[in-house]
Amino acid sequence: MPSPTPVLTSRRAALPGTALGRWFSAGGGLDDKTRRHAAHPWYLVLWLTGVDYFSTIGYQPGIALLAAGALSPLATALLVAVTLLGALPVYAQVAARSYAGQGSIAMLEHLLSGWWAKGFVLVLLGFAATDYVITITLSAADAAQHALENPYLRPWLGEARVGVTIGLLFLLALVFLRGFVGAIGLAAAVAIPYLVLNAVVLSRGLIEVARRPELISQWRVGLAAQGDWTALLLASAVIFPKLALGMSGFETGVSVMP
Repeated sequence: MPSPTPVLTSRRAALPGTALGRWFSAGGGLDDKTRRHAAHPWYLVLWLTGVDYFSTIGYQPGIALLAAGALSPLATALLVAVTLLGALPVYAQVAARSYAGQGSIAMLEHLLSGWWAKGFVLVLLGFAATDYVITITLSAADAAQHALENPYLRPWLGEARVGVTIGLLFLLALVFLRGFVGAIGLAAAVAIPYLVLNAVVLSRGLIEVARRPELISQWRVGLAAQGDWTALLLASAVIFPKLALGMSGFETGVSVMP
């Protein structure tokens, strides 16, 4: 009897011949039982999975002030309630049910079968990609504006808003080309000083309010002009969709967080 055809057992022999092809094939599959994935301590992974919450801290105050004015503290409190009562339970469910790390998109794929499931996933990936592009573009443009207004950087950068924005996008692309595992250490190195800076800004704001108590009186006058508490809550709920832009990235995060 003829001997069976030899089976390629070496993964290296099965890799494509080009460097780009080997790079695309180097990740392996999440369900590959023979591949050992690099692991990191939970407190380092926390910084990368929490990027959505951290970025909200940067977006939300300015968006709330422009959209809600005197109602911004109440509208922001409503937003915090939505994240704690809505987004957090969803994150927990996805993490518990996506044991192999596929994320929410793979979970939704199981609701259908065949080509319907594949088309459904492609549509969801289109929404996720659009949200991702919007988020990184807004973040890079915002960071570029801050850099240009910095008195120490302005002599070097001038008015090159587009150039600085494209440069930041290029650096971000390099980070993600390394993969999420490679970005974990960088996320911790960036997020920790960022949160410390936010603590400094909040402390300075509290000191300013303590020095100028008339600011509280002016805020109360602005609230009184909106009506009673029922009217304030209704107005905050109406303004909520405008503030939701500050939460941009949550849907992307829940798809890749596990």
